[in-house]
Order: sequence, then C-alpha cells, then structure tokens
Amino acid sequence: MLKTDLIPATEKGSRRLMIMLHGLGDSIEGYRWLPEALRLPWLNYLLVNAPDEYYGGYSWYDFAGDIAPGVARSRKMLFELLDAQRAKGFSTEQTVFGGFSQGSLMAIEVGLRYPHRFAGIVGISGHVCDPDKLIEELSPVAFEQRLLITHGTIDPMIPFAGAREQINILKGVGLKIEWHEFVKAHTIAGEMELEVIRNFVAAGFYLTENSGQR
Repeated sequence: MLKTDLIPATEKGSRRLMIMLHGLGDSIEGYRWLPEALRLPWLNYLLVNAPDEYYGGYSWYDFAGDIAPGVARSRKMLFELLDAQRAKGFSTEQTVFGGFSQGSLMAIEVGLRYPHRFAGIVGISGHVCDPDKLIEELSPVAFEQRLLITHGTIDPMIPFAGAREQINILKGVGLKIEWHEFVKAHTIAGEMELEVIRNFVAAGFYLTENSGQR
C-alpha cells in the first residue's frame, strides 16, 4: 500500500481532487507547495510516496536497465490507489492525475490504461516507458482522456527530442494531448508553467460539469 497525505480543499465539501506523483528521489514533502501555488481553493490534493526508498526519498521504478517490471508493479499499486479513492467518494471524473519526471511517466502509464475517465492527466518533464505497448493496452476510454504534457527544451535528465517524439507517437493514434514546451531544465518553469497547469485543471472540471458527469 502506498503512503499518501490528503491536503483538503479550502472550500469545505469539495470532492474535486488532484493526485500528484513525485519524481526520482523526492517524496510527499516535495509537493506541499503545490496547493498554494495553483490557487484553486476548491481542489483537494492527494500526495503520494513511491514504493521504493532511494537516497532519502523514493522511486517508482529502477531506472537502471529494464524499467518495465518496476513500472508494471507501480502501475498495479496506483490502480489500487485510484480504486480506493473512488470508494472514498472521489470519483475519477472529478480527479486530475498528475506527476513530475518518474511521476509523469506513471501518470501517463496508469491514466491511459485506467478504465474510467479523469478530469485530466498532467505529465511534467517525463517520458513514456513503451509507447507501442501502451497503445496496444489503451483503456476503452483512453481517447476521451485529456492530457497536458510539458517538457523543457534544455532538460539534461530526459532529453527533449526523445520525449517529444514519444508524445507525437501517442498523438498520432488520436489521443487528446496538449503539448507545451518551455525553455527550462528538469524542473517546473515557475508561474509561466503553473498558469498552463492551472488553466488545464480548471478547464477539466468545467467540461466535466457541463457534460453531466459527476
């Protein structure tokens, strides 16, 4: 079972949720700043620790060698986490599923396989484990999912060109991906990028409410 921490929305009674997955070597503590930065008072936040310890933080998979077994293991754990949130009254349609770096990879891997539609999927500075395999295993609602993917043109950790090529493969089969590139390294590009994320998140809940989904 994954360790989580729920930061409640400022507006009482809201069931809107953002699940945020950290990157390699980080933890829940690395994203406590996010609620104040996004300034969305109606949004609850569920911060999640990856399962493996890594130099004082945590890792979603072993990035040395074949990452697929670790990705598959964490994917199963995140499916269980999402099912548990549904049981607690946080519907998937009212949930944004996001992550940074390794967390971005997991958000894309899980989000496009999970059988329920999200309010949105956000991937920041990540890549895809195996685009062709992912396409083969897309959920029945994958083409209804909204994705925001951002990346830095000077990212030294996950090269820009390779990440963009992977996303173009996914876009090529008809997935609804909004792509933004920033002149940044392996980080979040301050308010400029936060505004893009904020607008994407807010639009997802507007679309959900106006489609009759609850």
